Amino acid sequence: MTEEYTASKPIYVQIADRIIRGIVRKELNPGDKLPSVREMAIQSGVNPNTIQRTYSELERMDIVETRRGQGTFVTENKEILSVLNEKVQKEVVEQFIRNMKELGLSKQQMIESLEKYGKGE
Repeated sequence: MTEEYTASKPIYVQIADRIIRGIVRKELNPGDKLPSVREMAIQSGVNPNTIQRTYSELERMDIVETRRGQGTFVTENKEILSVLNEKVQKEVVEQFIRNMKELGLSKQQMIESLEKYGKGE
């Protein structure tokens, strides 16, 4: 099952975003082992070098850590994970606001839309 990628962002960034969202949604927990570079490349339908770059970027951001001979693991640092969660929430809200402004909605209309369509939650 290969993933769909957009041309607007590098593929390694899109894969990193998916991993980050998995962490925020708690599909990946602190200390969880990520698939090997080869496994993730097969799952994602990309070259292993792309996954290596993804993992390196996530490690640079302190979101994952590589343990020599063991693999790559989600950080157990709760502060980093908390900041990550806040960052993702902020990005989602900012995107929502941009989309609603493009539709010409006022702040009040945005709030009304949230109240109207958020009731199913």
